[in-house]
Amino acid sequence: MAVFSTMMSWYFRKRLASLENGIKNAGDTQAAVMKRLVSDARDTEWGKQFDFRSIQSYNDFRERFPVQDYETLKPYIERVMKGEPDVLWPGEIIWFAKSSGTTNDKSKFIPVSYETLEECHFQGGKDLLTYYCLNTPETEIFSGKSLLIGGSHKINSFNESSFYGDLSAVLMNNMPTWANLLKTPDKSIALMDDWELKLEKMANQVIHENVTNISGVPTWTLVLLEKLMAMKGVDNISEVWPNLQLYIHGGVSFAPYRDVFAKMIGNSQMRYMETYNASEGFFGMQNDLNDSSMLLMPDYGIFYEFIKVSDLESEHPRTYLLSEVEMGVNYAVVISNNSGLWRYQLGDTITFSSVNPYKFTITGRTKLFINAFGEEVVIDNAEKAIAHACAVTDSKVREYTAAPIYLDKEDHAGHEWLIEFETEPHSIHDFASALDTKLKEINSDYEAKRHKDIALKMPRIQSVPSNTFYNWLKGKGKLGGQHKVPRLSNNRVVLEEILEQTGRRSD
Repeated sequence: MAVFSTMMSWYFRKRLASLENGIKNAGDTQAAVMKRLVSDARDTEWGKQFDFRSIQSYNDFRERFPVQDYETLKPYIERVMKGEPDVLWPGEIIWFAKSSGTTNDKSKFIPVSYETLEECHFQGGKDLLTYYCLNTPETEIFSGKSLLIGGSHKINSFNESSFYGDLSAVLMNNMPTWANLLKTPDKSIALMDDWELKLEKMANQVIHENVTNISGVPTWTLVLLEKLMAMKGVDNISEVWPNLQLYIHGGVSFAPYRDVFAKMIGNSQMRYMETYNASEGFFGMQNDLNDSSMLLMPDYGIFYEFIKVSDLESEHPRTYLLSEVEMGVNYAVVISNNSGLWRYQLGDTITFSSVNPYKFTITGRTKLFINAFGEEVVIDNAEKAIAHACAVTDSKVREYTAAPIYLDKEDHAGHEWLIEFETEPHSIHDFASALDTKLKEINSDYEAKRHKDIALKMPRIQSVPSNTFYNWLKGKGKLGGQHKVPRLSNNRVVLEEILEQTGRRSD
């Protein structure tokens, strides 16, 4: 294993030169990606419909058809799912990543081509390890196993030869041989549908492994770690896996979880790396352990465009190339990729902290916010406010969701927060005050609405029992994988469902 570890470290360090060249020349790299995508898809139905053969420039490309969303591409995707070739991308696509969304039960099925698997998702995983080796030259990460905490896999009923599942399941089913040698648990366990049974079997297997790194959504990772600690009767996970050194996370902000993980793992040398790996592609990764922003990856078969969030409601909002973006501006992300998603609006918003190289932070979702009264509170605001309130009150938050309190004859409007604490604050009032103060500091619209309590009153905080959010997800059939409770909603549907489940009502 020591020889294998040395070889793997050498391979990833060797990759660095070509990787850095593409990033250094990101504008040219992106131009080449667009040209390649258009050329490869020119004989597909989509390519013929929009005359890809005559596209010579970016202006030609963006003038052929407007920005798309899932609903506009859905009829084409459904044909691909039934086995029809050459619709959006050359050949047949047999794998689809199922995304349940965050606010309803309706599923999206995102096509995942062979090219996307190899050139995007798997290359992203290798490049992440390249940067990790660069940051930690002494690493022994390859001396043990990678723990992958993923979702489930089912056969697509549209066609016996095509399949769908959570992105993690799609990746596990197509993982290269060398990666399978280094991972745990066995595929038969990792892809089980029943999350609670899978959790039991997973724990019984991985507890005996030498796990050096973990990949998974924070929520489900914590559930597994807690179970392992209980099985061993120990205070921290380092007593189970003394060689654990890296946690790779993504999907939700890590800020509310950081202190909980630090306490649970019990190793001050533990490292954390964030990725932006969605069903539609692997977009970015943290390349510097001392910088929480992520590096946008320009050469994974994805062509990027950006729309200023302030322009989203315009009839024909302008799109910007990567080379045209500015630091500090909130952008909605639009992609075209090598699975046939054309000018597809992801629904995510990001802000660039650097343009040389292009580094960014995820600020939220275009449809995941609270703006019932013109306050425009987005996920980035909420995460920073929660982190501040925890620091001020020496508390730790496990999960939360927030929604508006609508104006009525007896009360002011406001926001209600349901919070599942890992460590309760001594005073909920102090927590609410700290959260409110931070929101006013970082969001001028919120601050204006809170002025003298005229439009919005102080946030209402309700502490809910342990496992409240877990039980809500279980009731929705959304345990495991990438499922998560929406942090912010512009209506009270989710919040009222959770309150009803706990037998409470809004105060």
